[in-house]
Amino acid sequence: MQDLKGFSVPKGFRGGNGIKVQLWWAVQATLFAWSPQILYRWRAFLLRLFGAKIGKNVVIRPSVKITYPWKLTLGDYAWVGDDAVLYTLGEITIGANSVVSQKCYLCTGSHDFMSPHFDITASPIAIGEKCWLATDVFVAPGISVGDGTVVGARSSVFKSLPANSICRGNPAVVIRERVETD
Repeated sequence: MQDLKGFSVPKGFRGGNGIKVQLWWAVQATLFAWSPQILYRWRAFLLRLFGAKIGKNVVIRPSVKITYPWKLTLGDYAWVGDDAVLYTLGEITIGANSVVSQKCYLCTGSHDFMSPHFDITASPIAIGEKCWLATDVFVAPGISVGDGTVVGARSSVFKSLPANSICRGNPAVVIRERVETD
């Protein structure tokens, strides 16, 4: 069982000092969150200012929550929907032309429940190009979703998913192949 009095965040874990972290959280709660829906370039600018790698014509809604933007990469024409959470304790990469729909939760962090001090861990998430994570999908730490894959609404992804697949469920499983149409 864990004994939390011994817990500590490892040095450098956040990827930025405390001032940078607090400044981002203040900017996210105000300038980012209060911006009108159509100001996608403004939010992309703010994210770049804090070290995110943002492609061209990205659509990111003002209600999106990003823990550490310096650990985020969004490809060209990627969309991130309302109330999505990008819990970037580790790196999150979302490929070009991919959609992360509303209320999705991409979680790169966890704790080692076998550790006496509940050590914090982080593992990257990679969403390929031309993917669609439908409403309220949960993606666990260390997962990759192959190019062209669709994950159905309310699915939970605990194992990496292959390219060009349609997947759903808890846990998400491949239902069939996704074929490209003209």
